This record gives sequence, structure tokens and C-alpha cells, in this order.
Amino acid sequence: MPDSAAVRAILERGAITAADVLALRQRVFWKGVVTAADAEMVFRLNDRLGPTADPGFAPFFVEALVDYLVNQAEPHGYVSEANADWLIARIAHSGRVDTASELELLVRVLEKAQSSPVRLVAFAIEQVERGVLTGEGPVGRGHRLRPGVIDAAEVELLRRILYAFGGDGNIAITRREAELLFDINDATAEAENHPAWSDLFAKAITSFLMAGAGYTVPTRQEALRRAAWLDAPTPGVGAFMGRMLTGGLEAVWDAIEHGTLDGAPRRGGESFALDDPPPAASDDDVRWAAARIGRRGSLHENEVALINFLKSRGAHLHRRLLPILDRVAA
Repeated sequence: MPDSAAVRAILERGAITAADVLALRQRVFWKGVVTAADAEMVFRLNDRLGPTADPGFAPFFVEALVDYLVNQAEPHGYVSEANADWLIARIAHSGRVDTASELELLVRVLEKAQSSPVRLVAFAIEQVERGVLTGEGPVGRGHRLRPGVIDAAEVELLRRILYAFGGDGNIAITRREAELLFDINDATAEAENHPAWSDLFAKAITSFLMAGAGYTVPTRQEALRRAAWLDAPTPGVGAFMGRMLTGGLEAVWDAIEHGTLDGAPRRGGESFALDDPPPAASDDDVRWAAARIGRRGSLHENEVALINFLKSRGAHLHRRLLPILDRVAA
């Protein structure tokens, strides 16, 4: 750890230079262990001088704290409830994350850890929601946020968060995650959102519903895979909706029904659809989702598309999902 005299010198000078960053890296990483004292020191420097520091400080800040939280703090490889509370307390300012480096730290911790508390991923999604609704905060990372609109950058950040949380058994989307995604969808229902949002929303809610009905769902890495066409120029709404239903959710359904995705068999290629019996809590999740869809008084096109897709699979759909189909008239 850098000695207190060196840290005091930086703080008294009021600036973190490139030379300081190099010295900090050497003194923190040389022993291969980032200690709790190191982490506190790095946060202290970031709190005081982070926004004006040399550009090399932000990557060091993220790397050092990810290493401490994921690799050094007990339990190794996991983020405990206590460590999640510590991280949120350090980066939340009145419940908000205000800097790009702190937001990147939060997401990278989720990506690197084998498992994290649900409240940590919910906190991360809430930061994206705030950026979408207010147009403020570090979510944009280089592009101008449009209040009330979900652009490609926000969708990609949400995908990273949801994908990251899929480690160590967190396969299906949780109710808390689904609730936040519904909130974002409701709040931006009339906006010209990037088409990638509809794809991500539909896949995530499909994963949640299928698990709630007792289906064995594909991993998040499969179900939420970032399709190559998301980088292509934005298509028209009609073209997009057709493509989503034939190329997006179809792939998720195929993985659920036949154990394949992109034509590659899983589990030796055998078919798998329903777990028997599903957890009692799953029924409650499906009932909750049925009430949540269209809660604002009308159905968003994303919800209509999702329901129509489930209707197209009606003959193979588990009875627990049937009440959701009634939300859209035949």
C-alpha cells in the first residue's frame, strides 16, 4: 500500500498525475494482494480528486477495487451481502452513482463475481433507470442522454448487468429484475426507443415467465445473447417486430423446448421442457407477471408482441401461463 506520506502529498497537491498513477499501481499490485486498507485509500483519492485525475486513474480505480471485492475479500469469488452494502455506501450519493468510473466499477464487480446479492444488481439497474428517465448521470458514457428514451448505450449496459448476474445458478431473471424492467418499459412506452430494447425486454421477461411456469430455461448467456444485428442501422418498427419474433424469441423458445440454441444441442441433445414439480413460489411469479402486464392501463407494443408470441406456442404452453394470453384479444 502507498505510504501515508505519499498519499498526503497527492491530497495536498490537489492533483493525481500520470506519475502518481504509475506509483500507485506499483505499490498496490506489487504484492499481488489488494488489502482493505488499499481499497479505502483508493476510494479516498477517488472521492477527493477522481473527477480531475489523470485519465489513467479511472482504470486503476476500477481494477484495484474489483480485485479487492471479488478476489481478496471473503468469500473469494463472491460478493457477500456485507461487501455489497459497503460498495453501495461508497459509490451511492443520495442513492445515485454520479461518475462513470464508479458505475463501471459496479458493473465490473457483477461481471467478475460468480455470484452477487440480488440487491446489488437491482441497484445497478436502478442507475440505468435513473439515466433513462432523467437524462442525467454517467449512463451515457460519451453520448448525450435523451430523457425518457432508451438508446443503444443504455440497452447495452442493461444487457451487461443482466448477463453478468447469471453466474453460479442465477439462470432465470428474478422478480426484482423483471419489476425494474417493467418499470422502465412503462415509463418509456411512448418514446422512440432503440429497437434493441424490445429484444432485450422480451427475452428477459420470457426467461422470467418460463421459469415461473416450471420450464428449464437456457442460461442467461444464451437467452440474453447480443445479436449481431443490434449493431446494424435501426430498421423500421414493422421489420423489427417481425425479426424479433422470428429470430429473437424463437431462439429462446427453441432452447427451452429442445435444448438447443443456434442449432447447437445441449445436454446431449435431449428435449427438456418442464421441471416437475415447479417451486410453489413460481406460481406466484406468474400471477404477479399477469397482473403486471398492462398495469398502466394499456398494453405496450413490447407486451403485445410478447403475449402474441406466447399465443403462437399455446398448444405447447403450460397452463400456468394461460391467464397471460387473455390480455390480448384473439
